[in-house]
Amino acid sequence: MSRSTTPEDPTTGVPLTTGGLARRLGVSPTTLRSWDRRYGIGPAVRADGRHRRWTPRDVAMLEAMCRLTSSGVPPAEAARAAKEMAGVLPAGGEEPEEAPRQGRSRAPGTLPLGDVRQECRGLARAAVRLDSPAVEEQLAAAVRQYGITVAWQEVMVPTLHAVGRKWASSGDRYVEVEHLLSWHVSTALRRGTPHLSAQRDASAAGPAVLACVPGEQHTLPIEALNAALAERRLPARMFGAAVPAEALAAAVQRLGPPAVVLWAQARSTASLALARHVAGTQWGVKGARRRPLVVLGGPGWSGPQARGMHRPPTLRDALDVLSDVLTVPGGDEASGERP
Repeated sequence: MSRSTTPEDPTTGVPLTTGGLARRLGVSPTTLRSWDRRYGIGPAVRADGRHRRWTPRDVAMLEAMCRLTSSGVPPAEAARAAKEMAGVLPAGGEEPEEAPRQGRSRAPGTLPLGDVRQECRGLARAAVRLDSPAVEEQLAAAVRQYGITVAWQEVMVPTLHAVGRKWASSGDRYVEVEHLLSWHVSTALRRGTPHLSAQRDASAAGPAVLACVPGEQHTLPIEALNAALAERRLPARMFGAAVPAEALAAAVQRLGPPAVVLWAQARSTASLALARHVAGTQWGVKGARRRPLVVLGGPGWSGPQARGMHRPPTLRDALDVLSDVLTVPGGDEASGERP
């Protein structure tokens, strides 16, 4: 088959493999094989009788299958409609466009993604189908290819925002999509966190403390920060959601961290009084006392900021701020004092 009739991976220029096509469509290779076996939605030609060779018509048929199943059409009906659209089957007396309307469920359909990386579209398609294996595979591939920071900012966040917008515009429907995607994003971030040896941890300026303020349950952004710090071999202690003020103060006293990151998604949970209290915590011998640098994360801190506290707008900016204080033991950088 000539190059002009064989679909290619746009990033490599080589013919698409089954795995590459699965990533492009946002499904798992197992799903493609299942569709081929059950419904005949597969390659028209197989090289050497075994290897799948995908033609443009095969790809168009699979894209139609994905659109239909994402819209809630049962797979068997979606397969027949996709074949009719591709000209593989004669039309059954109805317009092919009518097929998606038959048997439509409450599935979310297309997410409002806009101009994003191709990986976002594949991840969104997998999420709206509640295809956990495909979601897991796509997230792991993004972390492997781009690293934590880019995978978070350019793949995970746009898809999460699209799911959130779809949920907000549809009342309380489709919340299951957001829950499934959030769970797998959290899992991918933890799996992408390398283990820091005790020796490296002890030789650094000390671990940063990462915590959500009391009443705050949104942890994914600081989970991403925790994973990105570990990727840079910088130590941190993750305390997770809704940390009580007393527990946070006790942790800061016990650890003596160079920096404390406080995450607040909503203005109702952000407390500048708590941030100032943490920033004023001191430890060490008299005459050489130290204080933590307080970093405010999240949209909840919008508005006037406390003096001497940082509010980095992105994960990359937060990493730059924390890298300074975590890699320089002692001195002004570790004390939280800023000119």
